Amino acid sequence: MVDENNDSYPLLDMQGITFGYDRQPLLYDVHFQVRAGEMVGLLGPNGSGKTTLLRLVSGVLRPQQGTVMLDGRDARAWGRREIARRVAVVPQEMHVPFAFTVAELVSLGRTPYQHLLSSNTREDQRIVQHALQAADIEPLAGRIFNELSGGEQQRVIVAMALAQMPALLLLDEPTSHLDIKYQIELLELVQKLNRETGVTVIAAMHDLNLAARYFPRLVLFQRGIVADATPAEVLEPHLLRRVYGINVQVGILRGAEHISILPPGNDVVTDDDEEATQPRVHVMAGGGSGELLMRALADARIPFSAGALNIGDSDHTLALRLAHDVITEQPYSPISPAALEQVRARLAQVAVLILCPVPVGPGNLPLLREALEATRQGVTTLLLVPVNVDSSDVSGDVPSTEDIQLRQTGMAERDYTGGEGVNFMRALLQSGARVVSSVREVVDVVVIQGDRKG
Repeated sequence: MVDENNDSYPLLDMQGITFGYDRQPLLYDVHFQVRAGEMVGLLGPNGSGKTTLLRLVSGVLRPQQGTVMLDGRDARAWGRREIARRVAVVPQEMHVPFAFTVAELVSLGRTPYQHLLSSNTREDQRIVQHALQAADIEPLAGRIFNELSGGEQQRVIVAMALAQMPALLLLDEPTSHLDIKYQIELLELVQKLNRETGVTVIAAMHDLNLAARYFPRLVLFQRGIVADATPAEVLEPHLLRRVYGINVQVGILRGAEHISILPPGNDVVTDDDEEATQPRVHVMAGGGSGELLMRALADARIPFSAGALNIGDSDHTLALRLAHDVITEQPYSPISPAALEQVRARLAQVAVLILCPVPVGPGNLPLLREALEATRQGVTTLLLVPVNVDSSDVSGDVPSTEDIQLRQTGMAERDYTGGEGVNFMRALLQSGARVVSSVREVVDVVVIQGDRKG
């Protein structure tokens, strides 16, 4: 057993995890820690990486980059048997081809502690009996597993996992095939086990209401961690709309104690309202260059869109929390024609475009082309100056205003295209793009634009 009282390091520490299928990254640079005794719910739409993360924790999958640390030690050093003594998995459902009784199936949880062809010892039998009691299925011990109801089967699977005596219990959407009675019973059981035995629980959940009720810490995924906090902080309507693509109403119902997620009501933004409040500001950023700006726009309650941004980019993660709309591209990928079409459509709707001082390479150079076309079509374009750029070093005896502004943009230092980025920046300035020296100035310009329209 793992020493659960050791607080010097997390029970689970995922460091820089990247993993994908068929060369398509699903999780990118994920950092995730869980301490002993926590109950953590994993949220996110289908394909967001929840199940994959659980498989990486359990050792079924190996990360393509990064390290999974269990109890302060690289999981690769434990070996399958040792991991199975520390980590137990409760799948969505389990198909049992033979007529195992409940007691026989729960006994299989002792396999990591046994040698080949060995039988259960008295200690094994004691632990199995305790697992049956803990899962409240003692009366079912002699029943055939396949003859039980769905809820009863899930309790048996939990008991089998408990027989492993794990420090960490992983549940993969354990309530997805159960009716509401068994969903509540199962999660009440898991909560009780966590409280009474100290077992650490990580569960992938689909039902946001159940997640809010039973898990004090929620982690929201969209091919990476978007939010990691309490239910009140993670289950925020704007954030859920960004990740799930649907409007929801979040609040505490009269007489209730827990946050509830409801379909849109009369006080939730409708499609017509959504259209009327489309952002008039678009941000092109990347690599952290847009962090201060996006926070300032959000603080000023100025709705904005952002992109295209690669999954895993720090600006992408922040934009999912703060932006009205985010145009997303795959990690390590150049901007695709589909994403460019989205950018083009967004720029046709906004009044202000803000270019942050992001490094420019062949992959994102097409964004400057779209920015130039939008500027020529009358969009107010602001070029945010990078920090600590010296604009005094300009070649020529009498530098022009355009040369000074071009130097201020810092494009020469962040252009990795052989000069194409500089050429586009020069064309932007010639087309009326304006250099701004601070985030505060950007916000002021945006506010003035809005006042003029009003």
